[in-house]
Amino acid sequence: MSNTTTTRTNHTTGRRVSTETKSSYKTTELIAYVVVAVAILIASALTDTSDFGTQEAWFYITMLTIGYMVSRGLAKSGSRDFYDDSADTDRHNDR
Repeated sequence: MSNTTTTRTNHTTGRRVSTETKSSYKTTELIAYVVVAVAILIASALTDTSDFGTQEAWFYITMLTIGYMVSRGLAKSGSRDFYDDSADTDRHNDR
């Protein structure tokens, strides 16, 4: 019978993970949405109600919101935001 010693070494590399897409506040879509929504409300406040009133303004903002939600849904369905999981790697190396 032979007596052998085995040394085990764990090598952990950072793994590449992804979120579904960028956070909404990091996109130009949100900035454009907010700017246009504010512009619609200002326009409705400054114009004569017979031309462009609050009912039309809120209708356009509702349509804009639906478009924004569809746009975010399409962005989330086909893209990934990749990052290295270094926190997970550090946790494994502390063992």
